[in-house]
Parts: sequence; structure tokens; C-alpha cells
Amino acid sequence: MAYQDAHTADADHAHGHRPGFFTRWLASTNHKDIGTLYLCLAIFAGVLAGALSVIMRAQLMTPNGEILSDHQLYNVIITAHGLIMVFFVVMPATFGGFGNWFVPLMIGAPDMAFPRMNNVSFWLLIPAFLLLLGSTMVGAGQGVNGAGAAVGWTVYPPLSAAGPGGHPGPSVDMVIFALHLAGASSIMSSINFITTIFNMRAPGMTLHRMPLFVWSILVTAFLLLLALPVLAGAITMLLTDRNFGTTFFDPAGGGDPLLFLHLFWFFGHPEVYIMILPAFGMVSQIVSTFSKKPIFGYLGMAYAMVAIGGIGFVVWAHHMYTVGMSSATQAYFVAATMVIAVPTGVKIFSWIATMWGGSIEFKTPMLWAIGFIFLFTVGGVTGVVLANAGVDRVLQDTYYVVAHFHYVLSLGAVFAIFAGWYYWFPKMSGYMYNETIGKLHFWFTFVGVNLVFFPQHFLGLSGMPRRYVDYPDAFAGWNLVSSLGSYISGFGVLIFIYGVVDAFAKKRAAEANPWGAGATTLEWTLPSPPPFHQFEVLPRVQ
Repeated sequence: MAYQDAHTADADHAHGHRPGFFTRWLASTNHKDIGTLYLCLAIFAGVLAGALSVIMRAQLMTPNGEILSDHQLYNVIITAHGLIMVFFVVMPATFGGFGNWFVPLMIGAPDMAFPRMNNVSFWLLIPAFLLLLGSTMVGAGQGVNGAGAAVGWTVYPPLSAAGPGGHPGPSVDMVIFALHLAGASSIMSSINFITTIFNMRAPGMTLHRMPLFVWSILVTAFLLLLALPVLAGAITMLLTDRNFGTTFFDPAGGGDPLLFLHLFWFFGHPEVYIMILPAFGMVSQIVSTFSKKPIFGYLGMAYAMVAIGGIGFVVWAHHMYTVGMSSATQAYFVAATMVIAVPTGVKIFSWIATMWGGSIEFKTPMLWAIGFIFLFTVGGVTGVVLANAGVDRVLQDTYYVVAHFHYVLSLGAVFAIFAGWYYWFPKMSGYMYNETIGKLHFWFTFVGVNLVFFPQHFLGLSGMPRRYVDYPDAFAGWNLVSSLGSYISGFGVLIFIYGVVDAFAKKRAAEANPWGAGATTLEWTLPSPPPFHQFEVLPRVQ
């Protein structure tokens, strides 16, 4: 029924009935408008979470930093930064934004399978986001006078419990509800994508002919569907521990906080791939377009993503080498973690092989894509280092780990988001961005984020622990460099915003396919921007 209603609305639009502003944006069942809403949320949340990270670097610029006198507040900022970036920036941008916009266009579907559920998926994120922001302002924690949930994005008990030394106020409960809503949103999106991709491909569009971006969204949807219910179970148990007297994670009642770690990381490790797989898909499309060559090893690339998704579920305890597991268990997790490097290597070398001998154009999207490949590779190499239990026991919870996961996420996933943004901006808006501003944005960001995170490897190897508000003088030098880098990359964000405003103000009309013959997937056959739906007359649903 929802499918039919959406199509009736589209047919009305084709005959000149344009929906009003509120109907179009609040009650939207059009996949492109919903994708736009996701991208707007991701940009807003990204600016906010990025500002929080600059505050953290300002505090750590010198020893005895005076920016945050309330040390509870520092950990509240860390928690908010992590949760916003994961659940309200990277996932809404890659999966919700670009996924909604381009999966139907790439497979020749009129829309998503469940247009109304698509609308609900987005609008659940708004109260989730507000709950998370509200959690920073309520409830004292840890017996100090600060407000907010200072538990890190991992929400480990007993710090997140209601007992002494925990967070007795409502702040952690609000975080739990925020995660429940965001999780429900993602599960609905996943069901929608899986149904759409399996059932609504155009005639002749077999699975082995789908663009790699569609493959990446399909694998991501399965990961979300399998991983999120485990997180939901873990945080529900935490909620009942806090409010209803259960003791799932309280040793005093026979519980075990390690159970939470296992449940959380069984979700948390696939979550890392949920964030990076759509990035792989986008980078594959972009490298192919600007090398003017088909992607090297298409089938290998598609099944490498499937393999990464599968193996990602059986390596979770490499986040937990320090909890006292047996050496046999550690040996298994070391070996399984190393194996993930194989399909990942297949992808890296296939991107390089695609560029090899290609007629490469260094347009802005290609710069971001090549930046992604370089930075993701650096992060992957430090991941292999941390896969070793003996090494990890020394580096666990130091800045080396922070540097590692920011190279694959902050520098990997976010670079891919910007690559996708510049690649598809002409298609989404109908306007062409300014190439000079785009390249300036890239170089400021590239230099800035490397200055932020590369020195953190050295800090971690020297033993500087993460999530500390202060540090001894011995760590001062590299912390200064790291903080200066955050100001440079912050300036890069301002250039990005200026570039977006410039594109909409100057209204330089984009061609239907601004990238020429290199961009051959289905979405480039449409005008820019595509019509409200992509068919002149929509087929009636029987």
C-alpha cells in the first residue's frame, strides 16, 4: 500500500502537482528527498562533533590545559564526539544519504521498496540525536558535580552503572534510549535496502552486474541487521541493571561486566565495517570513473566485501586482549583478525590496478578517493600491529589505538564521504561546485588530519593513555603538533561550507554527466538533478 501511495504521489507530480514544502520534506516518501535529509543531518552533526574534537585538542594542546576545568565535562565531550560521529555522521551520510539517493537510481528501481518506512527511518534519528545531546546536560556522575554521561562511546559498566562510582543520574539512560532509536532506524533502513536490491532491479540487472556501491550497501545492510539486535540486548540489560535491580553486569549479584564487553564488541566490530563498507563502494565507483577504466577484478571486489562482512563477525574479542582470556582464545582472535587483511588487501590492490595504466584525471573527487586509499592503508597496517595480543597488551587504551581507528574512520570514512559528496553533488543538486575551493578543502583537510593523528602513534608508543584530561610534560611536543593540526582541519571544514554556499549561490548548471564517458553507471544517464522520480510516466502498481 505504501509503495502504491508513493507512486501515485510521484505520478501526480509528473503531471504538475508539486507537493508543498512541509509535505515534501516532513512526509516525504521520495528516496532522493530522504537521502538529502540524511545528508543535511550528517553535515550538521559532523560540524557539531568536529567542534567537540577541536575543544578536546585545545584542552590537550599544553600540559595542565585550562580550557576545561571540569574534568567530568572532558569525558562527556569525548563520549558525545564518539557517539555523534558513529551514529549521526558516518552512518547517515554513507548508508542513509548516498545509499538512499543512488541505490534505486543504480539498479533502475522507481523508488525504495517501502517508501513510508524510509521516511520513519530518517525521522527516528532526530529524537535519537536530541536525546543524545540532552544526555550531556543532565545528571551528575561519578560523585562529582558535573552533568552528562562520561562513559565513552563504549558505555562500559560499572562506569555506566547506577551504583557508586557510576552514573546515578538519567544521563546514561538517555544515551541508551538514543541508541535504541538510532538502532531501530538502521534496522528498518536495512530491511528496506535488502528488499529493494533483491526484488526491484531492472530487467537484466543481475547481482553480478550491480555497481560495487550497491554491493557495498547490500553487505552493510546484512551486517546492521545481524549486529544491532545484539547491541540492543546489551544496552537493554544495562538499562534494567540501572533501574530495575537486575545484576547482568554486577558481580555482587552474580553478573559479569565482561559479558557486556563481549556483547558490545560483537556489535562494535561489525559496526566498524558498517561504516567503512559503503566508503569502499563509493571509492570503487570514483576510482573507475577518473581512471577512465572499468574497476579491476569486479567480482573479486564484490566478494571481498562479502568476506570482510563475514569475517568481521568472528574477531570481536581483539578489542579485549587485556581482560584475561586464555592463550588459546587469544591465538584464535589474532589469527582470525589477520585474515581480514586478505580481502582488504584485495580491495587496495584492485584500486591501484584500476588506476595503473589509466588515463587519470585529478578532479576533486579523485583526490579524496586517493587520499582515502592512502590513509585507510596506513590505518590498516597499524590494525595488523594491534591484532597481535602481545603487542596490544602494551598499546591497549593508549593514543596508538586512537591514531589507528581515526586513520580508518576519521581519515578513511570521512574522506570517502567527501569524495562521494563532490562526485555526486552535480547529480544531486544540478549545480557544479568550484573546483579550486574543492581542492583547497582537500589539501587543508589532508594536511590537518595527518598532523592531528600521525603524532598520536608516537604518543601511544610512549605510553600516553587515552581519555585523560591532562598528561606529563614528556608528552607535550607531539600534543602541540596534534592540536595545531586540528585547527588546520577545522579551517578545512569552513572551506567546505563556503564551497557549498558558493555552489548554490552561483548556480553554475551541471551537465547531465559532468565526468564524461568515464561515469558509466545507470545514475549518470539521468538529467542533473534527476526528476522527482526517474520515470516520465510511472508504471501503475498492480
